[in-house]
Amino acid sequence: MRCSMPLLTMTNLKHSYGSQRVLEGVTLSIEAGEKIGLVGRNGSGKSTLMRIMAELMQPDSGSIHRQRGLQVGYLDQDPSFEDARTVRDVALTAFTELHQTQQELNDLYEQMQHAEQGQLEQLMRKQASLEARMEAAGGYAIDHVIDGTLHGLGFGEDQFQVDVDVLSGGQKARLGLARLLLRSPGMLLLDEPTNHLDIEGRRWLERFLSETYTGALVVVSHDRWLLDQVVHRIIDVEHGHVREYPGNYRKYLELRKERQQTQQRQHDKQLDRIRSEEQFIAKYKAGQRAKQARGRQSRLERFKSEVLVDRPAELDVMNLQLPRPPRVGDVVVTAEQIGKSFQELTLFSDFSISIAPGDRIGVIGPNGIGKTTLIRTLIGQLEPDQGSIRNSPRLSIGYFRQTQEHLDLDLTVWQSLQSVIVSLDGAARASEQQARDLAGAFLFSGEQQDKTLQEVSGGERARAVIAGLIARAHNLIVLDEPTNHLDIPSAERLEQAVVNFSRDGALLLITHDRALLDATCNQLLVFEAPGRIRHYHGNYSQYLEQLESEAAEHEPRPRKKPRNSGRRKAKSTSSEADSLERLSTKKLEQSIETLEEKIAHIDSQMLQPEVYSDHEQCRQLQEEKVRLQEELEPLEFEWTRRADQVD
Repeated sequence: MRCSMPLLTMTNLKHSYGSQRVLEGVTLSIEAGEKIGLVGRNGSGKSTLMRIMAELMQPDSGSIHRQRGLQVGYLDQDPSFEDARTVRDVALTAFTELHQTQQELNDLYEQMQHAEQGQLEQLMRKQASLEARMEAAGGYAIDHVIDGTLHGLGFGEDQFQVDVDVLSGGQKARLGLARLLLRSPGMLLLDEPTNHLDIEGRRWLERFLSETYTGALVVVSHDRWLLDQVVHRIIDVEHGHVREYPGNYRKYLELRKERQQTQQRQHDKQLDRIRSEEQFIAKYKAGQRAKQARGRQSRLERFKSEVLVDRPAELDVMNLQLPRPPRVGDVVVTAEQIGKSFQELTLFSDFSISIAPGDRIGVIGPNGIGKTTLIRTLIGQLEPDQGSIRNSPRLSIGYFRQTQEHLDLDLTVWQSLQSVIVSLDGAARASEQQARDLAGAFLFSGEQQDKTLQEVSGGERARAVIAGLIARAHNLIVLDEPTNHLDIPSAERLEQAVVNFSRDGALLLITHDRALLDATCNQLLVFEAPGRIRHYHGNYSQYLEQLESEAAEHEPRPRKKPRNSGRRKAKSTSSEADSLERLSTKKLEQSIETLEEKIAHIDSQMLQPEVYSDHEQCRQLQEEKVRLQEELEPLEFEWTRRADQVD
């Protein structure tokens, strides 16, 4: 049996930044078609490893072998678009080879119009070759593919001709991702591809990576839901070393916990040995056996530096006693028929809700649709244009917002927490130990606790603010995109804290983090369209099941199979699929039959001597036939999908 060679192999890679070693003897191989998730704490070396894979930097030592001809695509968070003017122009640059082939084909058609009979056969062979190249590179379907990709990543039709110079940073990042996906290289290296995507954009990207893209993928992402849906192997980067785990992110958590438990037992056993040795050394260091004690001291020091395994971090769930917030009665906040508009746009209207203790409400919808405005209106920061809002007299709100201008950046992490948290023993001020315990529960090491807020990263600062909010005894906590700058362990610790949050309090959570949403919220406010909010009682997984059930209820049973259903299945884009799903089966079958009749008519025309001798007419008919076939394929694919569901 012949074994395929890996696309990329790295052996004993080492790399440092100054005195800090970020990669220490890394050895990895990546096979064709593999989907790999790269995880680890911020600063662990993930991005360095990705940039080495992409040949954007060289390691200090070690070897890298890439399969000959391998095309690698790397997602740049700050892409440049010098070679294009509009959004759609940028997308078209992904098909440079196809554009060149199209131009050659057009030139060939011109030659065929004036060719002698003896030259025509040779030109027709060249035509067949060029058309085969067109088909292999995506053919005439690129317009559909481009439109579907741009729609999937959040660009509306009205934005396709927008000049790229006026796009925001987030829009440029999404456009760069679209261009990279359209290029479809043999290996994709995606570093935080969901950073600027809302939930629908993330769902589209998951479907593309798992169902459409056939190359190898290495993805760094804080989106645990995406890692569960897409990848089949996890590579964990920790302290410069890598460990590999088969399966998706959920399986990785199980296997990592088993490994950490084994590591903890080994660590505890080694500590027992160390304590025994230290007792012997202390007992005999000044007596007749002092020489023996000194020898054992030297061996013990070597044991500690070379053999002692580290205590595993983040093994247990957060074990922290949090203060109970004051009771607010049966209702925290009540809103009756409230509305809010901005200029000509209605964000919401006639919206009513009653928030009770124990409610955990997630707020989801596209970016810019009004989620934050709704929350700020509910908590009294904005006045509604209509309706009324009533709060409990004992309402205490903790609000995490994206900007943190209120922080004193000269305070250390533990001092900042001490200044805001409630003492558990009733004292006016929390103790230093209580503040440090809280910091430790939110994954701040002793050294990090003594850094000022000015010195820590943006993600660490956000983590400190969230820790203070959770432990401040509020009875309504509002979190607006709290995991945007958090690595996965920090997001998981936040999740544990919210789950443990007192049932006397309520939660309002705006997030695109579906794992956090699913684990913490028992209700959803879904912005389905501007001005329209759906209040769903249940978690995110249940909501997705409800959407599937509703779609199935409106799906009629197909009655017959179109003649050419054996044709290869088309790769329909997300936007095309959405449009097709709204067609009735009767309308779908009528469209298929109409297109097939048109194609059959073209075939009959091209058999007529007066037509096939007219090269210009032949070319036009051939282009029309290809266009009709491209329209037909997604319709047949949708019909087959419905037939498979019924069967």
